[in-house]
Amino acid sequence: MKKLFLFIFVLLATTPVFAADSSDKPATQPRISIFSTSTDWQALTGLLLYEYRGKFIPDNKLIGKGLVLYYLDGFPCYGLGEGVRVWLGPNNKHDGDLRIACVYPPKEIKFTWRNALRDADEAVSSGLLTCPVTGDGELTIDLSKCDQETGWDKLK
Repeated sequence: MKKLFLFIFVLLATTPVFAADSSDKPATQPRISIFSTSTDWQALTGLLLYEYRGKFIPDNKLIGKGLVLYYLDGFPCYGLGEGVRVWLGPNNKHDGDLRIACVYPPKEIKFTWRNALRDADEAVSSGLLTCPVTGDGELTIDLSKCDQETGWDKLK
């Protein structure tokens, strides 16, 4: 009996595995979605988490016909659900609110950004927007004071 199992094991271990040739199919790039960290900052730091909402002071030059911002998580904060995407338009129009949870109010936050109309689909962003933040309760982000970087080459 042992010899039979050994024979089957050797047979299976040495049998080549053939895969279908997929060279006739176009290569696809998987789309990856990354969600906010699930780290329990309260447990790790001993500090309480607080929810903060952000309001933007518009910069018409940056906004143009519309500006889509996606909040980039970073300690001491992480984005809350639908509150990580904000569209800002001309004439103080906006769609969505910045909502983040933090162990203390941030002094700076980062967004990916791109110019787009209100209902534009997700697409490649134009780069990184680093903004100073003021306020201890409601956060204020003055878009005219943000450092705007185009492209992602500097992150390499």
